[in-house]
Amino acid sequence: MNSIILKGRGKINLTLDVVGKRANGYHDLRMIMQTINLYDTLHIRKTRATGIRVGANYSWLPTNDKNIAYRAAQLFFEETQIKGGIAIEITKRIPVAAGLAGGSADAAATLVGLNRLYDTRYSRQQLMDMGLKLGADVPFCILRGTVLAEGIGEELTPLAPMLHTHIVLVKPPISVSTALVYSNLDINAIKAHPRTEEMIQAIQDKDLYKIADHMVNVLEGVTILMHPIIQDLKEDLVKHGAVGAMMSGSGSTVFGLFESKEKAHAAVGHFKVQRGIRDVYMTTTYCKTQKGVYVNDRRYL
Repeated sequence: MNSIILKGRGKINLTLDVVGKRANGYHDLRMIMQTINLYDTLHIRKTRATGIRVGANYSWLPTNDKNIAYRAAQLFFEETQIKGGIAIEITKRIPVAAGLAGGSADAAATLVGLNRLYDTRYSRQQLMDMGLKLGADVPFCILRGTVLAEGIGEELTPLAPMLHTHIVLVKPPISVSTALVYSNLDINAIKAHPRTEEMIQAIQDKDLYKIADHMVNVLEGVTILMHPIIQDLKEDLVKHGAVGAMMSGSGSTVFGLFESKEKAHAAVGHFKVQRGIRDVYMTTTYCKTQKGVYVNDRRYL
């Protein structure tokens, strides 16, 4: 096997709660994460020369160790002691610094792909443990699906699959620093925490309206103060047909859940045409029965 093509899928948060802060500065989280069908494509192939080469469809994307896919490959070769040479070509679709785990998805796909490519037979849990060294979202991006994440995001409990629904993602032309958001968060000032158990039940019941009613992200209180446009986008999504809308992660992307493809498509037109926002995407929730890995042009789970 000399090459593999994978989809690194992004995520949204259906809830995000901060329940404590550790002595080392990290926050304890309790959140429900959902994989979506907006993805980057990674083509990984073996090369005769040793070393790691990364290319991308955008010239501004780093192709050295500032790229998390590059670092994932480095980590894999360090862990396995394989003297390999690979080229990774990334077709980026998930917007960066958007709260959608685009970088983590690329790292996860790289670890999964190299495990297949070199037949190292690491279990999913072993890959997730390896991925945690790269970032808290990487284990989730390896597991995928509908998941309760706790700790710093690495304690993962699979949940009943989210119902298939249409999602509109709107990323305003701003960048949000995750570190800055968390540093400005006052846990004692949080006014409303997610009712996580009730959200889990709503997901199990596949009730879109109850899911929308229980969407809460406690980081919105910080990010919206910095960037009021996020609140404006939430309200505009609901005005244009979303059952519910929320910021994903620490921002800046806002997403809306829609009960029909037609309503979602109309909302995309509004944000792109009337509001002139470039980064607007229509996608759906991801189900684990879907296949998204290709080995030498053959489908692979």
